[in-house]
Amino acid sequence: MNNGLNAQSDPTVQPVPASVVEAVDAADTTLSNPKWAVVALGANLGNRLDTLQGAIDALGDTPGLRVKAVSPVYETEPWGVEPGSQPSYLNAVVALKTTLPPSSLLERAHAIEEAFDRVREERWGPRTIDVDIVTYADVVSDDPVLTLPHPRAHLRSFVLAPWNDIDPEAQLPGRGPVGELLTAIGLAGVTARADLELRLPE
Repeated sequence: MNNGLNAQSDPTVQPVPASVVEAVDAADTTLSNPKWAVVALGANLGNRLDTLQGAIDALGDTPGLRVKAVSPVYETEPWGVEPGSQPSYLNAVVALKTTLPPSSLLERAHAIEEAFDRVREERWGPRTIDVDIVTYADVVSDDPVLTLPHPRAHLRSFVLAPWNDIDPEAQLPGRGPVGELLTAIGLAGVTARADLELRLPE
């Protein structure tokens, strides 16, 4: 029997040095070679702010993923539809580190949408939650299942503005600095909502 050996090698049965605890808390030492990704969130049905926060919390609960930054909230007129035909959106962007490959991150995004009863009946239809992967590291891919970076991110101020808020030095692969892209298209139809706040997962 190797019970003694097992007990010694099991960190749950002996004190963990404070330095180890600090390292785990302060850095991503539990993630092996994590990649940065940017995810855009949008909601225009139900309690929009609560839904955005719920999606952020669900991302934070994902094994192999840590939400590192959450943007301010923006209110946006719906994209691609007649003005006034849908409620306005609340939008935000999160930056995260993950060891999940892009395909698994996409699966998680879809699972979160389904958990909040996202219905895909029409292309520009209203939705309880949209969870879109904007970038994954510097990956550039024309895979129709997951095109990276998001093929319309450079045209969407409701993605660029909150992203620029959390990372003014951000670059959209193949397109250039996010700040310059935002300047080029402006903020028409997008309003900062300083009265609303999202938080990092607890």
